[in-house]
Amino acid sequence: MRTRRDEHVRWLRVEGERMADAAEAAGMDAKVPTCPEWRVRDLLRHTGGVHRFAATIVSERLERRPQGEKHAAAMRSWPEDDGELLAWFREGHARLVDVLGGADLSTRCWSFQPAPSPVEFWARRQAHETTIHRVDAEAAGRGVTPVSAGFAADGVDEILRNFFTSRNPVVTAEPSRTLAVRAVDTGDAWLATIGPEGVATVRGYGTADCTVTGNAGDLYTLLWNRRGTAGLTVTGDASVLELWRTRARVVWPWD
Repeated sequence: MRTRRDEHVRWLRVEGERMADAAEAAGMDAKVPTCPEWRVRDLLRHTGGVHRFAATIVSERLERRPQGEKHAAAMRSWPEDDGELLAWFREGHARLVDVLGGADLSTRCWSFQPAPSPVEFWARRQAHETTIHRVDAEAAGRGVTPVSAGFAADGVDEILRNFFTSRNPVVTAEPSRTLAVRAVDTGDAWLATIGPEGVATVRGYGTADCTVTGNAGDLYTLLWNRRGTAGLTVTGDASVLELWRTRARVVWPWD
């Protein structure tokens, strides 16, 4: 019987392979328009480092976040030669797929968002991390292919109910503002309250200061700031969505 972990690992494998193919087609020196300060080599270095970070935590059952120069160096272990970078990325991605696919769901290790188990957390987080950076790699070259609707809806849920929350108070507002997000192709809906301490989100429909409606894949890339609002319907106070798009940024410690 396929589990949620299995499904996330499947998407991690598919999207990582797509990312590598897109990076190879674009070339290491191609600019990444969705990450303006990066070129494709930076994208591979970052994502390859994140893959190794997650694989280390799960495989070594680390109970605390890896810290210190030893782990930082491991995350930055990419080759300086562009000709070897893709192989380095593919190797780390394949190992992460193997580690997460083979780990016992009862494995205890450090994680930073609620989930049925740490392994399930890392499978979901890495599947979406890799998918968004696949989008980046494709944007640098041949054009972006859509994210599967059901998987994209899962990603919107992760963004709104897990990633940008009071545990990660990057997106804040005082007084509080509300943002409704509705996926017309999957029927999913969320109501996010952006307050002084972060974001609190519930599933379902509700009245909001601003409502954005569209296909799940477009909402997913919108909320990760990988696209604009073209083709989406925005009603109410558009400044609430602009607040999200201005504040919802992620910086890893080795970037």
